[in-house]
Amino acid sequence: MPIIHSFAPIAGRRAKILILGSMPGEASLTANQYYAHPRNTFWPIIAPLLQIQANSRYEEKIIALKSSPIALWDVLKSCNRAGSLDSMIETDTQIVNNFPAFFALHPHITHVFFNGGKAETCFRRNVIPDIKLGSITLLRLPSTSPANARLSSDEKCKTWHQLIKSALKAH
Repeated sequence: MPIIHSFAPIAGRRAKILILGSMPGEASLTANQYYAHPRNTFWPIIAPLLQIQANSRYEEKIIALKSSPIALWDVLKSCNRAGSLDSMIETDTQIVNNFPAFFALHPHITHVFFNGGKAETCFRRNVIPDIKLGSITLLRLPSTSPANARLSSDEKCKTWHQLIKSALKAH
């Protein structure tokens, strides 16, 4: 299986919320863009919170994220995986991103939201044992992946918006 690498974080200085995926899928890696798969609901969900259109140019999305209190990254720095499914990630090849350095640069993070179960599992297993998170709240959100058909796009959007708005009001 090929070794794949994630992207740099997208985060402004005033970031309070960190949204973590596991590892970009094939469409994202090919486009060199977070959540590039046309059926992934991440941008349609997050765009209203950033006050942009979901179909805005990627550069505009990055600018909007950096000027918002929301940061975006992946738990894994690299791994072996065939295809795009999280279930195909080879566990013994997972290398996590440098979270101690990230949190040192972004001391205002109060919440870490996981975009699906694999991101949460990887973070809890591979990051938490080596880092002190203090009072940072950890919470899984429904995956925006097209593979997650358990909830409708509207249900995912409602859950994401409620939890993110609540986190922003909390501090």
